[in-house]
Amino acid sequence: MRYLARLAAIVTAFLSLAVPSSTVAQGAPPRPRTRTWFIAADQVTWNYVPGGRDEIAGRPFADTAFFANAKPREVSTAYRKVLYREYTDSSFRELKPRPPEWKHLGFLGPVIHAVVGDTIRVVFRNDGPRAFSMHPHGVFYEKSSEGVPYNDGSSARDKLDDSVPPGATYTYIWAVPARAGPGPMDGSSVMWMYHSHVNEVRDIDAGLIGPIIVTSRKMAREDGTPRDVDRELVTTFAQVEENDSWLANDNMPHDSLKFLGPIPNPSEVQAIYPWFSKFSINGFVHGGMPVADLTIRKGQHVRWYVMSSTNDFDFHSPHWHGNTVTIAGMRTDVTFLGPMAMVVADMIPDDVGTWLFHCHVSFHNEGGMAVRYRVEP
Repeated sequence: MRYLARLAAIVTAFLSLAVPSSTVAQGAPPRPRTRTWFIAADQVTWNYVPGGRDEIAGRPFADTAFFANAKPREVSTAYRKVLYREYTDSSFRELKPRPPEWKHLGFLGPVIHAVVGDTIRVVFRNDGPRAFSMHPHGVFYEKSSEGVPYNDGSSARDKLDDSVPPGATYTYIWAVPARAGPGPMDGSSVMWMYHSHVNEVRDIDAGLIGPIIVTSRKMAREDGTPRDVDRELVTTFAQVEENDSWLANDNMPHDSLKFLGPIPNPSEVQAIYPWFSKFSINGFVHGGMPVADLTIRKGQHVRWYVMSSTNDFDFHSPHWHGNTVTIAGMRTDVTFLGPMAMVVADMIPDDVGTWLFHCHVSFHNEGGMAVRYRVEP
């Protein structure tokens, strides 16, 4: 008996070392509920390099472009955008402060956390210059909450969600059934996205995209986050075509170039002007995201939600330096994304330091699709 007790103590000690501490704490799962967000499409100025430095190279940032019959000239890193932003209530007077752990979202919309069995309710206010919408992936919606205009035979009332005019407000209702939650090879949570879909190309290039995270009920905290994860990080690898944005004419660096954009049919032919293609991660290029925003700790269970955007070169190979991740049970440090793809990668960092996280497609990396993350002891 003394031997068995000693063996049990050894096994318990081993398990406490092998499993992240957050998985040990358990509690009653939250009851199904309706979770409400107040989200507006706002016109803002976004800077892809807010510190004015190429932090990957460790020098002041300078971007130049060649124009016909002219010398190279410096190109601005600040652009007018339309972004999803969260407010405190339906008056849309007060922005909801973004918590420090979500500063890394950059120009992405707020994270919509939900639990299997919940209902997501989004009160959407369009303060943009034209009609926009909110279309979700993965969750369940009726025609009145799809957020996409096309010939589907639905009634005029069920099309009010398709294209919300400037100054108007619309409420989207999305159910979260089991098929929106983790599958057999997933962990405790999965990622989806939402974006404007009135004109998918121009709307997303204008900036209207954000993440949804759905957690299984038995593994969820009250706020919808997974209880076995210490830190959640969301990154979007995006070739942002500023020349396809609805605000392209506001952002052109020279009046003589305004005839170039926005191009007539961006979903059919994308005219690539290199100085307007921003190869970004969450709206940052050349290490513009502060490394403090992607700082984690050794031994934490860190869950990376990684997705891509919708343009023609949105094929990406995200690569974590210094540490490895598991994706669907496979150990790796590089994954692959096609356009509008979503991947969940789990990391328990063991290598302390400041590390590169970038796209391994060569010209994306050269174009600035790189940030740094830090692992502290």
